[in-house]
Amino acid sequence: MTDGGTGRYAGVRAAVLGTGLIGGSVLLRLDEAGLDVAGWDPDPATREGARLRGVLAPATVEEAVQGRDLVFLCGPLPTLPHTLARVAELTAPGCVLTDVGSTKVEVAEAADRLGVGDRFVPGHPMAGAESAGLTAASPTLLTGAAWVLCPAPGPATVAFRWLTGLLAEVFGARIVPMSPSAHDSVAALASHVPHLLAGALAGATQRAPLRDAVLALAAGSFSDGTRVAGTPAERTANMLLANRDRVLHELAEVRLFLDGLAAALRADDGPALVERYAEARAARSALRDRRLAGRSRRFPADGDHAAEVAWLRELGGCGGHLTECQVDPEAVSYTAWLPVAD
Repeated sequence: MTDGGTGRYAGVRAAVLGTGLIGGSVLLRLDEAGLDVAGWDPDPATREGARLRGVLAPATVEEAVQGRDLVFLCGPLPTLPHTLARVAELTAPGCVLTDVGSTKVEVAEAADRLGVGDRFVPGHPMAGAESAGLTAASPTLLTGAAWVLCPAPGPATVAFRWLTGLLAEVFGARIVPMSPSAHDSVAALASHVPHLLAGALAGATQRAPLRDAVLALAAGSFSDGTRVAGTPAERTANMLLANRDRVLHELAEVRLFLDGLAAALRADDGPALVERYAEARAARSALRDRRLAGRSRRFPADGDHAAEVAWLRELGGCGGHLTECQVDPEAVSYTAWLPVAD
């Protein structure tokens, strides 16, 4: 089935390896958009589920990736380096490879070791749900999502440009360009520490003598604050362990702030509590009220692309994103959106 939204990517042949919540959503959207796409999963029942939804789901990885222009690696984090090595051997040099893992340094280093850094673009769509599996997947789950991609100088920039254009056109994604290390540092506080805090609050409630009474009174603040505690435990553990040092660093910073709140409460210091909550409210307001301004930027199509990659990483680091990438024989043009200062 097609929605006519594939444009210049209409002839792309793609594969998705690992069709759980995120991989399955990628698969279903690519299929809905009319691309020639195949999905593979190690679980035979999941493959059958994909077939029942009208999607090609071969029995082997080899069949799934044969002749493909693009392969998404969507399996569990610990499996990505091995899967990348296998897929690199099975695909042509012109096949672009990417992943959707929640940490980026380890898989980017694996790509360099394997000699496929010129066609592997580390990626991470910032979307999800507490449910899991292909049955929870949806072709709209990733629509408009912030999608981190990691550009690198040299031939890898060409793959980054192409993938940026495809994700923006097919998914309506907001592409956030970052280095792998910057992504892992930012994701620690934006995503990974919240999983720890949600787990702590939900876990303490589970152990509470009046658990059922607490749950009876739990309103939006509890539900919102514990939502990601419903994520499958193994997936959360893999994510936290893969980014352990950065998560622990950011957790220490959160503890400092929490200790300040506790100290003010212990001292019956109302003004100190108000001051800290005003500081916290400012971050929440900035999230809700962000204003962005658009701008265009052009770079030469050829060269080592160092200036282009430096600009891209700076854009992501300051909270900006891309919504379009157009390449012609002379130049590459980006449409970027940057935060407007208050």
